Amino acid sequence: MNVQELTHDLVAIPSVSRDTNKEVADRSEAALLEAGFSVERLLYIDDAGVEKFNLVGKKGDGQGGLGFFSHSDTVPGDEGWEPYAPRIADGRLYGRGSCDMKGPLSASIVAASQVNANDLKHPVFIGVTSDEEVGHAGAKQISAESATLAAAWPQFAVVCEPSLMTPVYAHKGAITIVVTAHGVAAHSSTDKGESANFKMAPFLVEMSELAKEFKSNPGYRNGEFDPPTNGFNMVINDGGTAANVTAAKSVCTVCLRSMPRSGSEAIERLILERVTAYGFEVQTFGHAVFYSDRDSTLARTACELTGHEQAITVPYGTEAVTYQNFAETIVMGPGNVAQAHTVGEYIELDQLDRAVDVYRRLIKKLCQ
Repeated sequence: MNVQELTHDLVAIPSVSRDTNKEVADRSEAALLEAGFSVERLLYIDDAGVEKFNLVGKKGDGQGGLGFFSHSDTVPGDEGWEPYAPRIADGRLYGRGSCDMKGPLSASIVAASQVNANDLKHPVFIGVTSDEEVGHAGAKQISAESATLAAAWPQFAVVCEPSLMTPVYAHKGAITIVVTAHGVAAHSSTDKGESANFKMAPFLVEMSELAKEFKSNPGYRNGEFDPPTNGFNMVINDGGTAANVTAAKSVCTVCLRSMPRSGSEAIERLILERVTAYGFEVQTFGHAVFYSDRDSTLARTACELTGHEQAITVPYGTEAVTYQNFAETIVMGPGNVAQAHTVGEYIELDQLDRAVDVYRRLIKKLCQ
């Protein structure tokens, strides 16, 4: 099994989160079966009525072991290039999902294919999920419903998101707060309208002042992360109301990149207190922080195999927030996250080859 060929095949299959991922799940399942895995397939219907498929493969018997987890969905690729016509040039494989994260998925399958099941004292698992880009629904489903995982979770879990094969022990979470003010639409010449934007304006001023506090106060920082702040951001939308019409609705969306021991919870409370004071509507959602032991067995072993002195933190999010509840977890995958979601997305071929080598040696170290 060749990692470039498998990546090429997966990238050539469109699997944007809004659509079904059946075809890419079928190709991934075929690769897992060829690699000697038994495969469990799980189905769910998303909120738009679209079928989504998740896979859990297992190779070998016994308890514990090592799991590799990747997602099969991508962000849209129709930005004026040929995202689903993968090509190799200049030592790179180009195409939507090559880096995030069909290349990393392929590397994990190919690495596991090179290990004989009879040599395993502990099993190898591979998870292939849907809808990571829109809320991690696939990871949540396999964690809650997979019979394979329910029987025995692996002791160790590697989330194969691109990290240039640097072991990652923590990443930021996300808190999104959607604040809505309502007004009355009317032509401005009548003076009978009530602008939701004017209602929202004092709240925006308060958020501007709080933003300065959140970035300057040491109590809202964590030096383990780069940047060490909670990434306070705010966007505003009144639906494109014309200048001569009073806005019927004004929506302010606040987003935090939360960190442990950084006052993230206090920030959220402060914002919600001000929303309540103004009587605005509010919705909150997001995902948790991923935080593990930098000196765990898995992190130390991964550093040993990759030549890194220690595991690091990153600012972006992954499905590790789910898997950390069941197994000792790190993030480590080929490719540069700077390529994720970009026009002309690519992964370096030497990164794919390195990932296969490191993943294979990790399996041998922890499972044989």
